[in-house]
Amino acid sequence: MNDSKKYAIIVAGGKGTRMGAPIPKQFLPFMGRPLLCYAFEAFAKAMPGIKLILVLPADQLKSAEIVLKSYVNGIDATVVEGGETRYHSVQNGLKEINNDGVVFVHDGARPLITDDLIHRCYKQAIEKGSAIPVVPVTDSVRMVVDGVTSPLNRDQLRIVQTPQTFRTELILPAFQQPWNPSFTDEATVVEANGTEVFLIDGLRDNIKITVPEDMIIAEVLLKARAK
Repeated sequence: MNDSKKYAIIVAGGKGTRMGAPIPKQFLPFMGRPLLCYAFEAFAKAMPGIKLILVLPADQLKSAEIVLKSYVNGIDATVVEGGETRYHSVQNGLKEINNDGVVFVHDGARPLITDDLIHRCYKQAIEKGSAIPVVPVTDSVRMVVDGVTSPLNRDQLRIVQTPQTFRTELILPAFQQPWNPSFTDEATVVEANGTEVFLIDGLRDNIKITVPEDMIIAEVLLKARAK
């Protein structure tokens, strides 16, 4: 299992709009370093020798190279231009992979990824082909259709996280399909190619930074881990 080649595609396409920030959120300072540094260091620490691939909009490529050289000590990464949608961005990242192995696809705006989750996803992907981290829905949920609302059974719902993890022989051919609006994440792409995907317990702390309050919450969580 440990001999398989490992790849991590870090997707960071944020513009900072919902953060109300003048710079893309992946470059915002978080406890002294740009936000995206945390995901890189987590994968490099958990999986020594992993190939790291950062996917960004074209106008952010130079900034990313500066960040990687300045803040991520001893970590080499390939920087790739993203595409029109997440699907196209991941597709561009996958072009850097030409060997059998395991691919993690992770949001650059999720800085609290842990060694344990990375290793569990890797182990399950080796055994079952995929590992999609999810957490239960704890709030009541309602669906709105044409202004009419109805309750949903939250026990049957899960919140999907990253890293979505796959063996290369499943994810590479799946991303040869034409883009479809139903592709909301990597799991939906692989499913559309006729392959069942398998869930795994995610991590409640593995939040995605979307709005300013998330930065405060993430900092509290990270400091609590250090105690």
